Amino acid sequence: MKKYNYPILKTFLDTDAYKFHMQQVVFYYYQNVTVSAKFICRGINVFGNYSKMLINQIEMMATNLYLTNDEYIYMSSLPFFKKEYLLWLKDFRYNLSQVNICNKNGKLCVYIHGLWKDVILWEVPLLSLISEIVHKNTSPNVTSRIALNYLKKKITHFHKITKNLDISKLKIIDFGTRRRFSYDIHFSIIKFLKMNFPWLIGSSNYHFSKIFGMNPVGTQSHEWFQAHQQISPILENSQKIALKTWLLQYKEYLGIALTDCISMDSFLKDFSFDLANDYEGLRHDSGDPFQWGKKAISHYEKLGINPSKKTLLFSDSLDFKTIVRLFQFFNKKINTIFGIGTKLTCDIPNVNPLNIVIKLIECNGKPVAKLSDSPEKIVCFNKLFMKNLKKAFSLK
Repeated sequence: MKKYNYPILKTFLDTDAYKFHMQQVVFYYYQNVTVSAKFICRGINVFGNYSKMLINQIEMMATNLYLTNDEYIYMSSLPFFKKEYLLWLKDFRYNLSQVNICNKNGKLCVYIHGLWKDVILWEVPLLSLISEIVHKNTSPNVTSRIALNYLKKKITHFHKITKNLDISKLKIIDFGTRRRFSYDIHFSIIKFLKMNFPWLIGSSNYHFSKIFGMNPVGTQSHEWFQAHQQISPILENSQKIALKTWLLQYKEYLGIALTDCISMDSFLKDFSFDLANDYEGLRHDSGDPFQWGKKAISHYEKLGINPSKKTLLFSDSLDFKTIVRLFQFFNKKINTIFGIGTKLTCDIPNVNPLNIVIKLIECNGKPVAKLSDSPEKIVCFNKLFMKNLKKAFSLK
């Protein structure tokens, strides 16, 4: 088994943008809210033997990872961050007491609990650490050269299938931090694409956005809507409150709304004219992307909003072939952006990417849920709350 005597994560900004974006809102509106989150493996969890390695790595995170002066200056240059929040973030340190990691009969168990404003930053680094530790041990001979050679084959195929298409408006974003093979391979892939693939216009990773001069991209994740299920005094109003509170912080920026925490249909019922007008667009993360996109366009049209003024961000299990198909279908109807993750940074011959997530399971000591449009992505550990949530949103 590979031994690590050095930190895998070397910079505080090596994480997804939406974590900082959500954290800022939590900092201003929900200082005292507590949450609990849990590691979930959607495949076979046989990773318990790596628990000690993971513990060792988060101990290094607590010591080594913090916002440097250079990173503070970079974040200060972005128009949506406020000085008070960034000054607080400079003093932020990962709190080991919030995380419990153990090997339970060969399964890796990770449980996180604490103030939401602190816990929110654990998810992405933990997932990327788990992914890298497992892959470096199970596929020790994989190198950046192997990953790049396979990427080049995919790019060649991309050029072949787009040869007769106008792809001048195609926009692709790196969403590959959480389940990448390794940092080195992630770095090599982004460096190559930045130099050779003009359709890559941004990254969800703040570190790579900074060093490669790209746009940092990200708004909110499922946890934003999940937490509001217990923050909202009335459960059926939780999505509306989540959407409206976000606008209080970011009305002029970061205006892409995630739609599938309680299904696309229930989201659209809450997505009124005022909200649809104020938000720049919508993000897809489960269910059939073509049907989802049609529903979004139809909803804008019913509200009297011109879809060509809005944006759809697709981000569910994309590869280059699927991106091209979706772009062809929607390009003339609405603006599109495509976030490609695991199939960019962990798409390597003979390597099986990990299907792992960390999801909220409680807020303020009470259960929360995610009712995805893809059944395998549903998360709820309390049957009574699931029943109440479905009833509140008229779901079967």
